Amino acid sequence: MIRPNQLAPAQSQVIQREATASCSDARLVRTRSWFTRDVLTAALATLAACGGENTPPQSGETAPGADRTAKTAVLETGAAMLQDKTPVEQISLYLNGFHASKDDATMQMEAHHYCNQVNEDFAQCVLYDGNTKEARLMGVEYIVSQKLYDGLPPAEKAYWHPHNYEILSGELRAPGLPDVAENAALKGKINSYGKTWHTWMTGMHGRPADSLPYGPPRLQWSFNHDGEMVAAMEEARDRRMNLNTVNARKDRADMASLAQPQGGVDAMKGKFPNATGAPAGISDNGDKSTSAIPTVTIRKP
Repeated sequence: MIRPNQLAPAQSQVIQREATASCSDARLVRTRSWFTRDVLTAALATLAACGGENTPPQSGETAPGADRTAKTAVLETGAAMLQDKTPVEQISLYLNGFHASKDDATMQMEAHHYCNQVNEDFAQCVLYDGNTKEARLMGVEYIVSQKLYDGLPPAEKAYWHPHNYEILSGELRAPGLPDVAENAALKGKINSYGKTWHTWMTGMHGRPADSLPYGPPRLQWSFNHDGEMVAAMEEARDRRMNLNTVNARKDRADMASLAQPQGGVDAMKGKFPNATGAPAGISDNGDKSTSAIPTVTIRKP
């Protein structure tokens, strides 16, 4: 992983120049996350937290219910001024990516991740179906390094999806960060894994959102081969957020040499009829136990 003192002056200048050009009128990026701490220290004064407020929740309003009253607004204003919110204030990183339900490959959805990097090996994220104030809280994701993953009990690994395809394909993005900074940041997440539960079925491509968070949570998986994701979903994201996945994939090709075989790359093999190849660096480690499909069911008394 790149450390602050490893950023060459020229690289720092590129980061600063891209940030200023693309996001000069936006809010300054928060500085606590491992992305900014380890990669962007030289450019913190110029980076801007843009790339948001362009994706409302699927099918409109957050949830059915009466309009907020003036009394509620006053109470919330007072709470915002007086109450401590240390845990949520640690969230400083915004990622955009896609998931498929492990038990149903046709349930594919976009997820907006807001994350806190607790230490160099562990992060925790809250997931939304959009990036506006109306966005629905749809789930959580925990992220671990390869070191922590390798220490998990064998049965536990069926819950953790690999991240290398998400990174090397250009699919996973950090909206608002300049490309140089984004790539340097994601390079540090090669070989990591995520455990993701969606509690609200919203943001799904081609399906209406549930009006409320119905039923049990569903374990999510990553896409690991070209053709697995519905192309229209990624294309719509790129248009809406002014991103270019094709270019991001080309820019990250040099990271392939860092990629190790991962568990779960072939866990959903056969579930995606249009799956083809993958970028260089993507391979399965042969652990068949990752193919198990954990689900949540109701136990009758």
